[in-house]
Amino acid sequence: MVELLLLGLIGLVALFVVITIVRSIRIVPQQKNFIIERLGKYQRTLKPGLNLLIPFIDSVRNKVDLREDVVSFPPRPVITSDNLMVSIDTVLYWRIVDPVRATYEIADYLQAIEQLTVTTLRNVIGSLDLEKALTSREEINRHLSSVLDETTGRWGVKVTRVEIKAIEPPASIRDSMEKQMRAERDRRAAILNAEGHKQAQILTAEGEKQSAVLRAEGDRQSRILTSEGQAKAIRTVFDAIHTANPDSKVLAYQYLQALPQIAAGAANKVWVVPMELTRALEGIGGALGGIGQLSTEERQALLDRIVPEEEESADLRAAREEAEAAAAQATAEAKAAAAEMSGGQGARALPPSNSQPASSLLDDGRRERA
Repeated sequence: MVELLLLGLIGLVALFVVITIVRSIRIVPQQKNFIIERLGKYQRTLKPGLNLLIPFIDSVRNKVDLREDVVSFPPRPVITSDNLMVSIDTVLYWRIVDPVRATYEIADYLQAIEQLTVTTLRNVIGSLDLEKALTSREEINRHLSSVLDETTGRWGVKVTRVEIKAIEPPASIRDSMEKQMRAERDRRAAILNAEGHKQAQILTAEGEKQSAVLRAEGDRQSRILTSEGQAKAIRTVFDAIHTANPDSKVLAYQYLQALPQIAAGAANKVWVVPMELTRALEGIGGALGGIGQLSTEERQALLDRIVPEEEESADLRAAREEAEAAAAQATAEAKAAAAEMSGGQGARALPPSNSQPASSLLDDGRRERA
């Protein structure tokens, strides 16, 4: 019996020793502080790590988390300066910088911060109208942060940031704002369309202007080049004529070639022959007439006298044949022109030509060949 009592007493002593050891040792996690009271009075703050306490005398009053925390407050009704009620949601970021003050200076710092935030919001929003309140979130956040930081500093709490999550105006105000925004966007769209149409017309006009200028410039250059080409051609022909020194027979032949073109028009019922043409036709008509009165044997004899047949080359024979054909055609054209001029009204008849003997004409040709 006595042995059982001794064993029970030993067990109670061992249990007391274990409980005493457990209560005398405290392990504090990182980023936490323990507030220790000795016989109901603040004694010290335990830092992270292993700490020893006096059992049954020292006790842990509060375990303070030093990490930054976030809390979201429910929507609160606030009245603006234009007497419109809006609901504002806020989000608060805070952390404890002094565990002793956070434990002993205030009973519930979260509730105190919430009420302080609501009253500060009412003061700030009450001085702004709805439009300003909706567009001044940064200003409201800065004002809230400064007021809360100044007030919560003596509580050992640091408010790092305050954000307004939402500002909800009444439903009727939201509808009016949506209509206003829609009208504003329609106005901007109309302005942008008008500006685009204006720019398109300006660009089109500029393009047409440049196109007209380029076309006019090209036309001008074309006319200049055409005029220069015509001037050069006339100068070349003029120089060639003066260099060749043609006689009246060549000019008369050219006049005869131009006569069909002059009389080709259907409305040309009356046309005038210049005096120079009649004079030139007198000479060529006489020459061609004289040649035309000769027979084929006589013309061949005359040509044989000028150039013997054995000495006549192929080129000379071809030239002779062409000359004979041209002479025959010119004779026919001259007779037809003379007939037309004699029958036309207001026309001047060709005078009779003083025919030049064929022998003298062939002598002139022989001299030219020589």
